[in-house]
Amino acid sequence: MPKKNIVILPKTRRILTELGENIKLARLRRNLSAEQVSERANISRPTLVSIEKGAATVSLGSYLLVLQVLGLEKDLLLLAKDDVLGRKLQDADIALKGRASKRVKK
Repeated sequence: MPKKNIVILPKTRRILTELGENIKLARLRRNLSAEQVSERANISRPTLVSIEKGAATVSLGSYLLVLQVLGLEKDLLLLAKDDVLGRKLQDADIALKGRASKRVKK
């Protein structure tokens, strides 16, 4: 099966790169080697290197395994927790449904 080309926008690429850098810094702050983290996360060392580079081709599950080893897995729960845009859209929809129906003149 041929690999699919993943199209990542530059802004999204920067976000992934920053995420990878943050994971690497967390690993270094804990004084853990790449070998130790990859072993504990049950992933290969090249996969960990890809994660630390912010590769889009690595599964979210692998990212989560590394975060778990670093004790940061609950940080993933903060994603989309405060969905400001979603709440505004929801409120706008609720406001529209609450309108009275138009009266038909006889």
